[in-house]
Amino acid sequence: MSNKVRGLGKGLEALMGGSIPTADLLRKPVAYTGKDILRISMDSITANPFQPRENFDRQALEELSESIKALGLIQPVTVRRMPDGKYQIISGERRYRACRMAGMTTIPAYVREADDQGMLEMALVENIQRQDLDPIETALSFRRLIDECSLTQEQLADRVGKKRASVANSLRLLKLPVKVQHDLKVGLITPGHAKALLGLEDPAMQEQLCDLAIERRLSVRELEETVRSMAEGGPVARTDTPASLPLTPSYERMLSFMGKYFSKDISIRRNASGKGSMTIRFVSDEELDRFLDIFDPAHLG
Repeated sequence: MSNKVRGLGKGLEALMGGSIPTADLLRKPVAYTGKDILRISMDSITANPFQPRENFDRQALEELSESIKALGLIQPVTVRRMPDGKYQIISGERRYRACRMAGMTTIPAYVREADDQGMLEMALVENIQRQDLDPIETALSFRRLIDECSLTQEQLADRVGKKRASVANSLRLLKLPVKVQHDLKVGLITPGHAKALLGLEDPAMQEQLCDLAIERRLSVRELEETVRSMAEGGPVARTDTPASLPLTPSYERMLSFMGKYFSKDISIRRNASGKGSMTIRFVSDEELDRFLDIFDPAHLG
């Protein structure tokens, strides 16, 4: 992530108050729990000898490395298993190098067991049809089908039973900055917010407006109006929604306690009067049942 300070645009700096974005307090590195993603030792991975790209921009790698340290690797690499038990990179060598630079010892990866194109395609389509994929996971699966199975967007739409426009809109999410993709992946913003941010071309502005949407809890319509006003060079529309304030030790204790029972991000927002809300995301009925068990009379004594 670049440390260069970028302008906030007309009216946006005043709206954000010039303070450190409290949205950063809600961000945690992504954690992969899907069975189709493995964590592989960095030392067991070798580069692809047919990699057409020979030169990697050092500064861009350093920026990606810093982003990975803060948010985790959003898009796993793809590797294939070799006869000697090691793995060879199919796609993602730049991400692999940035992870090494970040000091990671393992890396999340999709593993292709064979070169059977039909089997890979069926597995990816089946994965897309799962109901619990987040928008970024869906977009990454679309991208893999296009890149690794040599499908056009029209062919992909036919395979997964969706309209071509829906596939195209999903793929556009991967053009957003890594930080915004992270926030969409963990539920800090919705696909509607992400689509609104695509109305701006400047990645730095997209990140800053994403922070604003999280802090002010902007609705999709409010964010769309803000983006539209900025794109037209007008003043940024103000919102009366108060910003979330830093959490007190009591709230931090609550987050720590709830985090023992839920694997997804938990967010708490509070205003100056102490009023607020808590959002809990769970991945299965079993996870919710484990939490409810602590209120069973047998556990309470």
